Amino acid sequence: MKLISQLSVLVMYIINNRVEQPSGEMTTNKGDPVTLQCNYSTSATNVYIYWYKQLPNRSPTFMLSVFSFGKGTTEDEFKDRFSATLNSKSTTVPLMIEDVRVSDSAVYYCALQPTVTETHSTLIQKKN
Repeated sequence: MKLISQLSVLVMYIINNRVEQPSGEMTTNKGDPVTLQCNYSTSATNVYIYWYKQLPNRSPTFMLSVFSFGKGTTEDEFKDRFSATLNSKSTTVPLMIEDVRVSDSAVYYCALQPTVTETHSTLIQKKN
């Protein structure tokens, strides 16, 4: 049985930061391992990479994070078969999936921090 995993080529430009997923769509057999590529470019000394999985008609789900300094995290549902290792020399963070299942068919995104810029506002009601 063939399993198709779609990969979106996601390019984010945030102040000289860039990630690129060169793979595109991939096909593999159920039970095989697969590696999804993520290349990054940044001037930052501490790199923060995040992997997300998006099912059709759903929002992306955070899977795991990898940092050049410190320890990233992996969500419980992905701990058994999903892993990523940051290679600062080749500036890559491939996502490895062991024992691919039909339920792994999805769009996978890698992102380089900052992924969202937050601004905060406070509303204060004036009393008369």
